[in-house]
Amino acid sequence: MRTLRTLPALFKLGFVSATAYRAEFLVWALTSTLPLIMLPLWHAVAEEAPLAGFTANGFTAYFLVGFVVRQLVGNWASWTINYEVKTGALNQRLLRPVHPMWFYATESLASIPLRSILAFPVAVVALLVVDRGDVATSGWAWALAAPAILGAWAIGFFAHVAIGALSLWMHQSIKVVDLWYAGFFVLSGYVIPIAVFPAWLQPVPHWLPFEYVHGFPIELMTGALSFDEALRRFAAQWTWVAFLGALAAVLWHRGLRRYGAYGG
Repeated sequence: MRTLRTLPALFKLGFVSATAYRAEFLVWALTSTLPLIMLPLWHAVAEEAPLAGFTANGFTAYFLVGFVVRQLVGNWASWTINYEVKTGALNQRLLRPVHPMWFYATESLASIPLRSILAFPVAVVALLVVDRGDVATSGWAWALAAPAILGAWAIGFFAHVAIGALSLWMHQSIKVVDLWYAGFFVLSGYVIPIAVFPAWLQPVPHWLPFEYVHGFPIELMTGALSFDEALRRFAAQWTWVAFLGALAAVLWHRGLRRYGAYGG
């Protein structure tokens, strides 16, 4: 109950922080524009003939929606945790009555309004320039879109907390963050749509969390999935949410015991 009462204050603090560091925030947002950079490349590839079912306009829809998704689900909790462990700021946070994970979550979610400043115009452009057949027209797809985006955010958040918690053992876990992003760039559909992968490689992303952070919400909103396939992917996504949430909690709890034992 106490946590619920403090959530509005935490959201306000997160929004004020994002506003105060708006220059740094803008730099971060601009680094997530890779989908817009990849768009003309794939558009040119498909101009002469469709590729893996994608027309030129299909690629346009995919990467414009991908940019919007990326703005809505971005996370950086691992960097925050690493910084607080390194500087000792985590000690003060642990003295507060609210679990630090709530702070990290609200800090990320409270920045969405600022990220939407970039995402909204791109969403409008997407609606204006893409063909109707390149976005989902089924009501069920859009009904699933919101919880799918929430699931994408949750996977990224819990993965970042789990990786950040490793710094309680390793002092720094930034290299592990780099490994996560290497997997994300290659296997999420962020740079290359999974449908363009060789047939033998396409099943691999379905067994890993990266696709459910990025590719799945895009395919849902661009009408690339049947109802049955969308439900299967949705169930898989939230299975990853549960698994990574449990992993983050275990690593955090055990890491804090070690951190305290060494006088952190």
